[in-house]
Amino acid sequence: MKRLFPGFLLIFLSTNLFAQQFKLPEYGFRLGLTAHPTIGWVKPETGKSNGVSLGFSYGLLGDFNFAENYSFSTALTITTINGESTEAQTVNSSQIAIERKYKLQYIEIPLTIKLRTGQLGDVRWYGQFGLSNDFKIGAKQSGDGVVKDGGQSPDSERISKYTRFYRAGLIIGAGAEFDVADHTTVAAGLSLNNGFTNIRSSEANSLRNHYIGLNIGVFF
Repeated sequence: MKRLFPGFLLIFLSTNLFAQQFKLPEYGFRLGLTAHPTIGWVKPETGKSNGVSLGFSYGLLGDFNFAENYSFSTALTITTINGESTEAQTVNSSQIAIERKYKLQYIEIPLTIKLRTGQLGDVRWYGQFGLSNDFKIGAKQSGDGVVKDGGQSPDSERISKYTRFYRAGLIIGAGAEFDVADHTTVAAGLSLNNGFTNIRSSEANSLRNHYIGLNIGVFF
């Protein structure tokens, strides 16, 4: 026992000295809030997109920092993706062009990797890349009541049963984080959410929606 005690003491002192010299940082988890506009559009397989439409996104942000400049970044947001299109549709054996407006709302859970620069004053620049996972909670389609070439379309209708529950997209983004107080950081940037799955239930004339996010968030 007398020999064991000095041995344990030596191991303890050696471990403590090693920890002081080679201490690994604790990076932890950051939680934040976001609320920002989206600039969306839709692209039909047959037809064309009619410009962009404004939407909105809001919810929670979360960063799991696994290294000093790297983090796994996710969120839980309600995101609206709006868009307008002119689509070709066959009516009585002839094709007509139909103008449509779409408003789709999702619960969005992105899975991304965020890469940050070192601290430059109060600013850190970042780049972001990953997958968007969206689960539909609402879908509407509307038109002006009159379609091109003499056809007729509904003024407004819910199209949840004609659209798919899950949407996937590729996220590419960049921006900056500003330290404004202890444990408080404001993030601002741009991201492209490029949808690559058909949002229609039918494979006929598939439709994809995309948006650019004007990202604004606060981490605490």
